Amino acid sequence: MSNSERNENKRVKPALDRMGICSQFEGMPEQPEKWPRGAAWTLMHAHDAGQVAGIRCARCNVTRYYKPAELREVIGNVTIDDVREKVRCQQCKSREWMSAQLFHPTGEQAHTIRFRRLVQIRWEKRVIWRDE
Repeated sequence: MSNSERNENKRVKPALDRMGICSQFEGMPEQPEKWPRGAAWTLMHAHDAGQVAGIRCARCNVTRYYKPAELREVIGNVTIDDVREKVRCQQCKSREWMSAQLFHPTGEQAHTIRFRRLVQIRWEKRVIWRDE
């Protein structure tokens, strides 16, 4: 019968030698992987982390909130800086006043934020004529 069976599978301290040092080697527990230095934080990473995208037009002083997964469907899996460059204000049609950020909503914010949700993506076919 082994030591662990005698002690009803409780963790047994390893035996010490004459100097009071443990002669058995125990490996360190698995460490979580660190975020690689220089890797881009994309919309999919933000969605997995539970973040929200806030896009603001400084000219109109309007802030709208989006789910990163829905922004990813429209713009692609890009960083938040690329999102800022690609969006346009719906009111003033300007791109130069736009700012975007990713953040974790607090408990109160999570209940009061009104998200803009993606309903559909429609591709329009336009015909352009030229007279000759």
